[in-house]
Amino acid sequence: MEDKVKKELQSAAFERLINHLRERKDVQNLDLMNLAGFCRNCLSKWYREEAEKKNINITDPEAREHIYGMPYAEWKEKYQK
Repeated sequence: MEDKVKKELQSAAFERLINHLRERKDVQNLDLMNLAGFCRNCLSKWYREEAEKKNINITDPEAREHIYGMPYAEWKEKYQK
């Protein structure tokens, strides 16, 4: 498989994961950490770190908003138990 195609597939799968987690607001980050060893905050941190490798500055709040689909404070207020 060509590297370009591989990266496109990985990107699409990552976006599906993000959308799935946005839809499953009932699944708490603690549940994810206990079962999978990562959570939405981990994903946002990894997203920011990968951006930094490409000299793209993204703040933690911006990265979290990308993962959560809204500002983190708003998500916490609405959905965190």
